[in-house]
Amino acid sequence: MSLQARIETAITEATGKPARFVGSHSTPGGCINDSRIVTLKDGRRFFIKTHSDAKSYPGIFACEFEALALLTETGAVRVPRPVACGDEFIVLEAYAAGSKGAGWHEQCGRQLAQLHQRTQASRFGFARDNYLGTTQQPNHWSDSWIDFWRDQRLGWQLQLFAEKTGADDPLLQLGDRLLARLGEILGGVDEPPVLLHGDLWAGNAAADEHGEPVIYDPASYYGQREAEFGMMRLFGGFGPRCEAAYQDLWPFQDGFDERISLYRLYHELNHLNLFGRSYYESCIATMKLFV
Repeated sequence: MSLQARIETAITEATGKPARFVGSHSTPGGCINDSRIVTLKDGRRFFIKTHSDAKSYPGIFACEFEALALLTETGAVRVPRPVACGDEFIVLEAYAAGSKGAGWHEQCGRQLAQLHQRTQASRFGFARDNYLGTTQQPNHWSDSWIDFWRDQRLGWQLQLFAEKTGADDPLLQLGDRLLARLGEILGGVDEPPVLLHGDLWAGNAAADEHGEPVIYDPASYYGQREAEFGMMRLFGGFGPRCEAAYQDLWPFQDGFDERISLYRLYHELNHLNLFGRSYYESCIATMKLFV
């Protein structure tokens, strides 16, 4: 059975209506996948992502499906509703893209705060390991945020980097010193885990036909809410209006700017591991803020 036939079958089974493609066109939708809008014979449209080497990333679309379903259930922020998935594809609702409205940044901040407020949990982690880009992201459940962030976030990225370089690399030496200080840096915040998007940068956020926020391509887990803003600040696109609107609903605790810089480091290290040494100096600079 061809890939198209498998996708048509999955849509048929998920929706209870026969699915037959009659047209498609390419569309932006994540830098690691082929993304298309398809039109069915009955006029329905879906957004479909496929990956030519999905077998190298087992479960990548099932992880995304689960995260999108959880985000959708909150009703806090619009995400493309997941319809079906397989080893090589995921099918999502297709929304009409529009220009960001005048209040897009404030809406985004408020909706993120509502998402976090509605998803408070008891442990850090996720039901399965998933992916940050194409980097496997461990999510074993933990009662301790400091342990989770040390072992499954910063420590994990440092371990991946160590596999590419020698143990005497200055970045790894700085990393060891930083890991030893995590309790001091993060220990003053006692907040519940919340459901994070996990990879929220400008390329994973847009506007619908009403100019309101849509977010997609999550790398979700239950974590400390300030961690959401590490990636949001790394490449910009959200800014102070978004953060101010967020804090109108749920203010951060004192010292949040320093902690968000630490959360940004996780994504800097991931880019170092994915894309190479152009990110090396930014990782070093961020570490030197703390050690």
